[in-house]
Amino acid sequence: MALDSATGTGMESILTRQKAANLRDGIPSAAKRIEWIDKAIDLLITHGDAFNDAMCQDFGHRSKDQSGFTDIVSSIGALKFARKHVHNWMRPEKRKVEFPLGLIGSRAQLQFQPKGVIGVISPWNFPVNLTFTPLAGVFAAGNRCMIKPSEFTEATSELMKSVIAQYYDEEEVAVITGGPEVGAEFTKLPFDHILFTGATSVAKHVMRAAADNLVPLTLELGGKSPVILGRSADMQKAANRIMAGKTLNAGQICLAPDYAFVPKEKTAEFTAAATSAVQKMFPSGLKDNDDYTSIVNQRHFDRIMGYLEDARAKGAEVIEINPTGDNFSQQPHHKIAPHIIVDPTDDMSVMQDEIFGPILPIKSYGETRDAIAYINANPRPLGLYYFGEDSAERDTVLNNTTSGGVTVNDVIFHVAQEDLPFGGVGPSGMGSYHGREGFYEFSHKKSVYTQTGSEMLAMIRPPYTDAFRKQMSSRLKR
Repeated sequence: MALDSATGTGMESILTRQKAANLRDGIPSAAKRIEWIDKAIDLLITHGDAFNDAMCQDFGHRSKDQSGFTDIVSSIGALKFARKHVHNWMRPEKRKVEFPLGLIGSRAQLQFQPKGVIGVISPWNFPVNLTFTPLAGVFAAGNRCMIKPSEFTEATSELMKSVIAQYYDEEEVAVITGGPEVGAEFTKLPFDHILFTGATSVAKHVMRAAADNLVPLTLELGGKSPVILGRSADMQKAANRIMAGKTLNAGQICLAPDYAFVPKEKTAEFTAAATSAVQKMFPSGLKDNDDYTSIVNQRHFDRIMGYLEDARAKGAEVIEINPTGDNFSQQPHHKIAPHIIVDPTDDMSVMQDEIFGPILPIKSYGETRDAIAYINANPRPLGLYYFGEDSAERDTVLNNTTSGGVTVNDVIFHVAQEDLPFGGVGPSGMGSYHGREGFYEFSHKKSVYTQTGSEMLAMIRPPYTDAFRKQMSSRLKR
């Protein structure tokens, strides 16, 4: 892809103008923030079909019904949630004043101030959702924004640039398109905050670049999100939900169930249930089914096929779930049928990398503590999923593992709850957004203390007296 016309000094110029506009116009009113949010909602409603077409073009094939749900409707939901609550979120938060340094009549509060200009680096897998859902928090907090979308979804990125320019002045929102070199320059800009969604390996470069300007970061990454199926789980119901999450966007989701722990005596039952689940969702097959999405490009297709080849070469049982026996070697796109890998070993690449595709390794386990120990021996994941009706076992799993978030008896759905923060921990990310937490993430929480008019505190100034010493002594008691 050719470089955007606004690279190098051009990007710097836009950032300079946005920062100047922020100072010139002051803290935006609630009405102004809602105006920005309403424009985003109208943009998505008006151009939703065009975005769905663009995403389908970028993927080779992407289910337009899926895109309408995951990228358009879900983004509108996040924006409407922010619009509904922005007045309440903006109110200063009262804090307690402590004696003796805070006298009766003094006040303490937090004021929520826009950080200024937020740089949003959005990924290719949900290119609209992972741009506009963050904008709900960015706008609610009163910020301006510069967006760098992925070069992998070129048609979507160019459409985004075009329509955002129709709705917003460049001093409010600007889209910068281009390849990795443009992205690298983008991360070097002195934003007031950066939100990056993408791979952990790339996040390390983003964080290094941001460090030169001490820019605070929100990193939404991924990792290998595990599933634990308890012995009390309904295997068919669990398989229906797990495979729905694994085939949504062909598994190209940071929160997709990456691998599953299945009780060793139920491995065959789960495999049969997973096969049945896929057959029920795609009864007419996969290759020519409009509901089944393609892998985004040849590079990722080759990467995923490489996991299967590596697993077979190292002796794993690999099961293809292909309801109608489609010949995937003859297709115009990069579709891959769902696969299950039974009891992979840790030296297989599928157990070392985030899969980001329709492959589900399943690991047999005997005791719940064994599954927990395995999870804890690996980097902390973005999501964790438990299936079962045993509340004690559920609590054991939740209390003895650490992950960005959890869905119980389903997968992925915690990300759809706007009143819950979304974020990772350690290698799966830092910081969180969605709903109120998005407002907080993109706001500076400014502490404001207002002193009383009383001069009783003169006692803490020299010369120190017995009254001062008595007061200090009283504070030394346990």
